[in-house]
Amino acid sequence: MQGGCRCGQIRFRIDATPMMTMACHCRGCRQMSGSAFSLNVAVPNAALIVTQGEPVIGGLHGEQVRHHHCDHCKSWLFTRIEPDPGFANVRVGALDTPEPFAPFIETWTDEALPGAMTPARHRYPQFPPAEAFGPLLADYAATQTA
Repeated sequence: MQGGCRCGQIRFRIDATPMMTMACHCRGCRQMSGSAFSLNVAVPNAALIVTQGEPVIGGLHGEQVRHHHCDHCKSWLFTRIEPDPGFANVRVGALDTPEPFAPFIETWTDEALPGAMTPARHRYPQFPPAEAFGPLLADYAATQTA
């Protein structure tokens, strides 16, 4: 898969199969995306490779969570977390071909705007507990091979 920012100064590729898709309804994602939720695809962190340009950190500037943007057009491209949990979240809208990526889970539904729910298979009032991720990843993978 390939993608980039709106103006084309940043380009990236993903050299792995997506792990899962998710819609996040938290207020921070809503504010940064300018929408009712952010739609993300989790990919192995090492498989997300910037091929052109240099993203800058915007949004959260913390030591743990870093939102990567284009410095020119300000497009929010992806989020990386430290220490590396094994995945990065790429904004589906930044992909050249976003159409296949419907939300599989919804997070922070307790902050969702009225009427903004998606047809996701799984919903969580906040973030899923750590023990839910193994089964969620397996369930997502099974839906991709079916």
